[in-house]
Amino acid sequence: MATLNILFPVLNEELRLADGINKTMEFMTAHKLMPFELNIIDNGSTDKTEQVAMALCQKYPEVHYTRIGERGTGIAIREGVKNNTCDYVGYMDVDLSTDLKYLIPVQELFINDPELEFVNGSRFSKESVVSGRKWYRNITSYGLLFLLHFFLDMKASDAICGFKFFKKETAEKLVAVSSKDENGWFFIIEMLLRAERMGVKIHELPVEWIDDSRTKVKLFATIKNYIKNISRLRKILK
Repeated sequence: MATLNILFPVLNEELRLADGINKTMEFMTAHKLMPFELNIIDNGSTDKTEQVAMALCQKYPEVHYTRIGERGTGIAIREGVKNNTCDYVGYMDVDLSTDLKYLIPVQELFINDPELEFVNGSRFSKESVVSGRKWYRNITSYGLLFLLHFFLDMKASDAICGFKFFKKETAEKLVAVSSKDENGWFFIIEMLLRAERMGVKIHELPVEWIDDSRTKVKLFATIKNYIKNISRLRKILK
C-alpha cells in the first residue's frame, strides 16, 4: 500500500507546533488515509520548538523530528526529501493555513492517476478561497506572480502556497536539479519552474487558505530575494 510523508518545516514554532501536529494526526486517523508519517524539520529554532517536537514524537510513533543547523524553508525541504522513504512526499505549513481536508483529494489524485507526479496547491485559482490576507502580503504575492509569469513564463497560478506533494522520485529529481545555494522560499518556486520545464505532470489543486495574523514577513528583504532569484533563473532556464 502506498505511503505518504508530510514535512513540516518550522522555525520558532513553539506556540503553534503542537496544535498543528495534533490536528493533522486526528484528521489522518479519522479519515483512514494511506499509511503516513509526519516529519518536523526544525531549521534553526531558538525557542522551545525542539522540546515541543520531542514530546510529540513520544506521543505519536508516526511523528519524527530533525534539527538542521541552517535557517530556511528550502534547506528544510531538501533535507526532508533526502531522508524520505515514502511513495509520496510533500509539505504543509504547521499553522494549517491550508485546510486539512485537501489531503483527501491529494491521495485520490495520486491513486487514481498513476502518471501524476506533482500536486500544487493554489490560493489564486478561480475556485480558491482566501481569507485574512494582509495587504502587504498581497502586494508581495501578486507582484511575485506577475514577475514569474512575465519573465519566467510560469504556467501555475500559485508558486509558493505551503501545500505541495510529489511522487518520491519526482521530488528527488527536482531537488537534484534545483539550486543548492538557495535555502529560502524561492527554492520551492524553483522546484515548480523546473517541473514545468521538465514536463512533469502537475495537477493544480484550488484550496481554502486562511492567513495566520502571527506570521511575519520581512517585506523588503523578501522582494530583494525574489528579484535576485528571478534574475538568476532567467539566465539558466530556457
